Amino acid sequence: MSTRIAFLKGHGTENDFVIVPDPENAIDLTPAAVAALCDRRAGIGGDGLLHVVRSAAHPEAKELAAEAEWFMDYRNSDGSIAEMCGNGVRVFARYLQCAGQVAEGDIAIATRGGVKTVHLAKDGDVTVGMGRARLPEGDVTVSVGERSWPARNVNMGNPHAVAFVDDLADAGDLLSPPPFSPAAAYPDGVNVEFVIDRGPRHVAMRVHERGSGETRSCGTGACAVAVATARRDGADPAVTGTPATYTVDVPGGRLVITERPDGEIEMTGPAVIVAEGEIDAEWLAAVAADGE
Repeated sequence: MSTRIAFLKGHGTENDFVIVPDPENAIDLTPAAVAALCDRRAGIGGDGLLHVVRSAAHPEAKELAAEAEWFMDYRNSDGSIAEMCGNGVRVFARYLQCAGQVAEGDIAIATRGGVKTVHLAKDGDVTVGMGRARLPEGDVTVSVGERSWPARNVNMGNPHAVAFVDDLADAGDLLSPPPFSPAAAYPDGVNVEFVIDRGPRHVAMRVHERGSGETRSCGTGACAVAVATARRDGADPAVTGTPATYTVDVPGGRLVITERPDGEIEMTGPAVIVAEGEIDAEWLAAVAADGE
């Protein structure tokens, strides 16, 4: 019998992930292997992959081991590495809870975007401390077809371009990355959010995630949208001295984003584990070899 590798499947507002528990970092997840696992027809299917590793066992997280026992080694569905994934952190924490590694309350999770504080609430929602947004200066434009919009450059540990439009259909099919300018604004590509107003402190968005295409939700994108909307509305908490809370509807559900006067941002939403099973290691090795 061939070797089997355990996996789970989970989602946060329908941003879905393949979860591979690997505490000692013993599994070689090449870009080709990740892309095969995330393939929705030939693999398990997901917007990304959550590689669950103890911080002390991963070379990129060893220095964070004293602050956070677990490292979220996050990969996009095309196999590329990403700095952070807000929905992914919530699902990662839910997995740790289901596996008996953590209990309700506050936990710390290491990511390439720094250590994130996560609160597992009794009502099932998960709140993530997303850190502070950076707002690089300079004008940015995004385009779909012949139309272009000014966009707000927001960095949440990963890059975002937030454009306000009249209709979410203006974003087109989002199968390919929307062009942007200037190219120097995002040398490694960008996540692009298209946003409409739904009501006071209430917006809706669609997103093209770098390396994944359009997804049903993007946690860092929802935070970037809330920050950009607050600035547009003149509700910068650092200026007003009061927190700004926005409800952000995504195709897969709803997230609530709060930015505090000190700049810290919190995101609250659901996280669900839906299935678990085993991967055939021989198949994974074969598809990984084919991709080399």
